[in-house]
Amino acid sequence: MTKAMTHYVPQRIGEIMDHLAMMLLSSPQFEDRTGLLPGRSIDTVFAELNGGIEIIRKKVGEEHYAKLTEISARMRAHFEADPEDRTDDSIKGRECIHEMEVILRAAGRRRR
Repeated sequence: MTKAMTHYVPQRIGEIMDHLAMMLLSSPQFEDRTGLLPGRSIDTVFAELNGGIEIIRKKVGEEHYAKLTEISARMRAHFEADPEDRTDDSIKGRECIHEMEVILRAAGRRRR
């Protein structure tokens, strides 16, 4: 019997930053090579990311929220366009991760 995988949705800005770091390292396919996270895929990773962005919506404000969701969609499109990591699309997807990190750091500083 296979154990059903549960997905963790990041709850805070720092947890989303951690999630983005994982995405950077496992892009563009986001598959778990260790076998500890069966079922992890581009679909699950982006569902977790977008769920986390929704949770912090009030903390970051509507303008930053809109930008983060736009970057997330663009990032996914880049990774889907280059699943074998052979073109510039994967590089552009990783650049999107860095864009999100800048926004999240600024939002975190603003709240302090």
